[in-house]
Amino acid sequence: MREILDIQKKLLPDLVEVMQKRYTILHLIMISRLIGRRTLASALNMTERVLRGEIDFLKAQGLLETDNLGMRLTDSGLQVLEEMEPMIKHLFGLTDLEDRIQQGFNIAQVVVVPGDSDLSPFVKKELGRSGAAILRKLVAKNGVIAVTGGSTMAEVANHLRPIPQFKGSLFVPARGGLGESLELQANTIASNMAKKTGCQYRLLHVPDHLGEDAYQSLIQDPNINEMLQVIRTSRIVIHGIGEALVMARRRKVDSDTVKSLQQDGALAEAFGYYFDQQGLVVHKMPTMGIRLEDIQQTETVIAVAGGKSKGESIAAVMRFGHDDVLVTDEAAAREMLKHL
Repeated sequence: MREILDIQKKLLPDLVEVMQKRYTILHLIMISRLIGRRTLASALNMTERVLRGEIDFLKAQGLLETDNLGMRLTDSGLQVLEEMEPMIKHLFGLTDLEDRIQQGFNIAQVVVVPGDSDLSPFVKKELGRSGAAILRKLVAKNGVIAVTGGSTMAEVANHLRPIPQFKGSLFVPARGGLGESLELQANTIASNMAKKTGCQYRLLHVPDHLGEDAYQSLIQDPNINEMLQVIRTSRIVIHGIGEALVMARRRKVDSDTVKSLQQDGALAEAFGYYFDQQGLVVHKMPTMGIRLEDIQQTETVIAVAGGKSKGESIAAVMRFGHDDVLVTDEAAAREMLKHL
């Protein structure tokens, strides 16, 4: 297929451009589920007049349908998108990016979606859709699935649906609450994932960031301790990745600790641990939830994170070496390659 596409690029470059454009239109409609023409034109940086012609063509092919609420894909449209995805990944150069990241960071599987989630909410939605697809592929019955908080994890939850492999699964938060918006906390996302898949969930009702005295006191509580033991038996962990100083500010870390993080070269944060450029842990917050030693023993660890601004941070966590799958976007992937 790659050879045929390379020939098409040389002999029929216009055909390839048209195919990429129509795929992008269908793809944005799919991840939005329902979208108006004006919103779609803005997202594609395309005039409504030009978009109207493309929509009329795709509608005539039976790939999408429209009504007063907006546009949505038909079953045929969804099938065409699925069949086109490998070809489009090659045309966008994403297959090559995946291979280079996979080999360079020694990751079992890498999925790269087009775009930059720093610039487009649609790219973050696609990160969520791809993360959900990976989770559906890897889940097995009667397992514990731990999830962290954040906007990307919330998008993963939005794209989950019931399948037989989720039967008997238990969703749990990988850590306590961060003090951010309720809908972005690990507890909320774990419960949403459970509801979307028809599974059970349990919650961890403690703050994420604790002083040492509070941490030692809470860990003695039988109910909290029992919940922590459940979390630490997780078969799958799915998590986001944050920039070190951004996450420190969100946690309202004291100025001395922030200075220490800067001096130690902290670039990334995951699970309350801060990593430097080499993937070494340079600082640990006293948090309730999953620990690095648990991560090292977990069967499958999935990272879902994107955006050019996070490229170096994602590279740092991948160097730590315990993620089996990375789902990221094109902008972050290209930034990661600069730090190989």
